[in-house]
This record gives sequence, C-alpha cells and structure tokens, in this order.
Amino acid sequence: MNIYDYARLLLESPNLEDKLTATSVVSDLSYQKTADGIKDLMPERESRIKFSSEQVKFPKKGSFHLDEKKAMALHFFANHELLAIEMMAAALMYIPIEDKSQYKRIATGILSTIDDEIKHFNLYRKRMNDFGIDFGDLPVNDFFWRQMQKLTSFEEYFAVMALTFEAANLDFAKFYRDIFAEVGDKKSSAILNVVYEDEISHVGFGIHWLNRWRNEKDLWEFYVSSLPDLLSPARAKGMIFDHEGRVRTGMDEDFIEKIKNYQDGFIVTKRKEWK
Repeated sequence: MNIYDYARLLLESPNLEDKLTATSVVSDLSYQKTADGIKDLMPERESRIKFSSEQVKFPKKGSFHLDEKKAMALHFFANHELLAIEMMAAALMYIPIEDKSQYKRIATGILSTIDDEIKHFNLYRKRMNDFGIDFGDLPVNDFFWRQMQKLTSFEEYFAVMALTFEAANLDFAKFYRDIFAEVGDKKSSAILNVVYEDEISHVGFGIHWLNRWRNEKDLWEFYVSSLPDLLSPARAKGMIFDHEGRVRTGMDEDFIEKIKNYQDGFIVTKRKEWK
C-alpha cells in the first residue's frame, strides 16, 4: 500500500478498526504533492466515537481507587492515542516539504510512532474492558486536533506534536503510572510505563529534526517561533516535571530549564523576565 493510501485510511475511514491498521501494510513511501495545510479538515469517525461537545471531567487523583474512575482515565488516554494516529496521518498526507529527499526519513519515523500509538490504544482499551467499558462509551474531545488544523510545515508539526504534546506526556504518563501503582493497580501502571518509555523516543525524533532545521537559532527560539498562535510552551509540561526523561530525549539543559520555568508568557527566574 502507498503511504498516502494508508494515511487516508486512518484519517478518512470512520471505522475504529481501520484506524488501528498496522503500518506493515505500507510498501511505498514515495512523496506525493497534496493540498497544502490541514485547515478545516476533520477525521471521519463512526457515531459512537465522534467528537462531542459534552464536557467530561478527568477524574481526580484521589478517586483512582474506584474502578469506574480508572476506566474513565484510561478512556481519556485512549482518545489521545487515537487523535495522535489521526494527526500523524494528516501530517503524512497534507503537510508539504521543500526538501523532498527528507520525506522518506520523516515518514519512516512517523510510521514507527503510529505503530506505538496503536499499541498504546490497544493496551488502554483492553484494560478499560477489564473495568467494564469499551472505547466510545464515554464522550471524547478534539482539543489536540484543533491544534493540528493550524499547522503548515513539519517544523510546526514537530514543535506541536513532539516537543509540546508528547513532551508533556512524559510528565502525565509518569504521574499517572505512579498514581495507579499507589492504588495497587499494577497492570494499568505497567501500561503507563510502556507509554512513558515510548514517548522518550518520540520526543527525541522531533528534537532531531528541529535541531536539523534551526540553523543559527537555538532550539528554544526555534521551538517557540514554530508554535501556532495561542498554543503556549506551558502546554509542554504537566503537574510534575520529568527532568530525567527530557535529558534522555536529547533536550539540552538550557531548553529543559526554560520549559520548566515557563509561566504565562514568561520564563521565571529570580524575577520575571520576558522571553
């Protein structure tokens, strides 16, 4: 299967099982020119997994002793994995690239990441089934997709996907891994650890390409300039800050410290300084 046909399957098929098709079916990575940008594009989803305007609050950490709340958290996580699969498919189809010789290497890395996201989704789904629910039993949101619609280049894609959402998931995965462990749920904790370890390589893949393209800019400057309007670097971290994991991704210490200390448009040191 051509990579574009594969990406179209993930993005345009409404059927959940189609969206979970392994990348091993792809045999042709040839670059094809498609329409520029992703604006106004929406992934197709069957009725039970369509995006909903209904707001469902993520369970508080003190409620994770309840199976219902564990299942709800896993459902949230699974939707993030499905969104990532669809976002990566859209990137492969619709984001143009000036140096076409780079497309095959970028596509190979994204396909590897898609396989990880499919693995994560299936792990979450199987575990939530243990608690009596299936994916689609709860409403799902489209926040991450709304950011994807703004992207016009692979520089922006890696800044958003790898260095913002996946970097933040280092914190979230580690935090909830430990929460599940604290309530004695070793199976769910182990799943979050798998996700955590995979995210390190995903973030590292984005760092590799941004470092390759940043020219004279430092990584922080290039990263911030590549973010779409209204998406803050504050989204690149969670309720804890996993310094060790970020070191393992290949982030330099200067970048790590700036993310760690970033608050409301400022990098906070002894006094607030605008950056």
